[in-house]
Amino acid sequence: MDEAIFVGGGGAQYAEKQYLSLKYANRHGLIAGATGTGKTVTLQILAEGFSAAGVPVFLSDVKGDLSGLAAAGSAAAKLHAPFTERAAKIGFDDYTYAAFPVTFWDLYGQQGHPVRTTVAEMGPLLISRLLELSEAQEGILNIAFRLADEQGLPLLDLKDLQALLVWVGENRADLSLRYGNISVQSVGAIQRRLLVLENQGGAQLFGEPALALADLMRTGADGRGQINILAADTLMASPRLYATFLLWLLSELFEELPEVGDPDKPRLVFFFDEAHLLFDDAPKALVDKVEQVARLIRSKGVGVYFVTQNPDDIPEDILGQLGNRVQHALRAFTARDRKALRMAAETYRENPDFDTEAAIREVGVGEAVTSMLQKKGVPGVVQRTLIRPPSSQLGPLEAAARAALIAASDLGARYAQPVDRVSAYEMLKARADTAAQAAEAAEARQDDVSATEREYSAGRRYSGTRVGRSTSQPKRTAPSRRAEDDSFGEAMGRMVMKELSGTTGRRIVRGILGGLFRAR
Repeated sequence: MDEAIFVGGGGAQYAEKQYLSLKYANRHGLIAGATGTGKTVTLQILAEGFSAAGVPVFLSDVKGDLSGLAAAGSAAAKLHAPFTERAAKIGFDDYTYAAFPVTFWDLYGQQGHPVRTTVAEMGPLLISRLLELSEAQEGILNIAFRLADEQGLPLLDLKDLQALLVWVGENRADLSLRYGNISVQSVGAIQRRLLVLENQGGAQLFGEPALALADLMRTGADGRGQINILAADTLMASPRLYATFLLWLLSELFEELPEVGDPDKPRLVFFFDEAHLLFDDAPKALVDKVEQVARLIRSKGVGVYFVTQNPDDIPEDILGQLGNRVQHALRAFTARDRKALRMAAETYRENPDFDTEAAIREVGVGEAVTSMLQKKGVPGVVQRTLIRPPSSQLGPLEAAARAALIAASDLGARYAQPVDRVSAYEMLKARADTAAQAAEAAEARQDDVSATEREYSAGRRYSGTRVGRSTSQPKRTAPSRRAEDDSFGEAMGRMVMKELSGTTGRRIVRGILGGLFRAR
């Protein structure tokens, strides 16, 4: 079958060969099954197929096994020994071992090129999800982002956001009149969550140079699509960070890529492994956003494939959009498992030759129940399928070979070193420094004025002591009373300037000057 990926099939009790049509590959898909039933191998052979067809792929390597895509398999390897037999059984006549073009990525920069985005690009909704903020705290975060836009404060990394929140807290009285109540407790709670994220290594995600989507959509000189592998074995220790990053990447693809209609093959295929993490305790607004992205992103030429243990992990509105399905075995040990198994079977187009629910329960490792979209996007009849063997290495790539591939990549020079340009943190610090210097200058000038006044007053007292006052001196005239009033005014002025030269005075001056600099 032309322009299609061979998935498997064949054998005495199995139907004809099963293919995933590239024309309908952007209609999304599902790979589901219990632990140890073969989901990872299915993901691997689909990635190989897309790459061979010239389609770039992005996937996360949760267990470290998928790095083997960068090396060719071998008949001598123990894990590959049964593969030639299976290839012959299912009629995979042109089965060969081959390596595929791979680019390694890592949020922590240890097992691949660093992946970064900016705080502004991720936005308040996803950061609120990442930090598990309450509704009130999310509102304050939205205020901070609005102020950053209004005052031209770039939010690039975590210290930018932390500095902006400090400024919001200090100016909460004025801001509350316009945006609503801003409590010190809520600002402090957000700062604590940011500190926890920083301690977990999440600060490395935010900064520049930010990831360019074009670097995920490359094809090699031989026409094969690049397979982008995100090292996620360490990242899975922070599941919310993992899910939020992948959702951000999906949203960026949706927002930046142009409409392409109904292409002959996808521009990019995105595999979302451990997909249940995306929806666990997710607010309705976030689920609605994922549903919107899944529904519309196929017109951008992007296919999204969710990989999870149970179809029940995916919300029903999203599950209904997944046309290409590979269902590995599900175990039904509890009443909830049996209900989930029954619901999974009901989502397939029935095959009169066997019972779908029983087939899902009985298929072995490396087998699956499949249904692929056919002409005009119609779901195919469910079939029992032997999954084809992978051409690349089964299992992880050796550390030395991985390091060599990373070192040889032309993307290393672009992403290796972080760039810390002037942003919100530096701009707010400059404002504070300028206001403090102005306050100190005003205080110094006042000290000079006070010293001159003291010298003048001392001179008057000295003059009065030497000359004395005659009893025959005439009575005070009106100008004398005015001079006395002036002395009282000078005394009050000195008191005010003394107060301004103290801590409270410096605060007032900084506030006034800070307002001027903000206006500027």
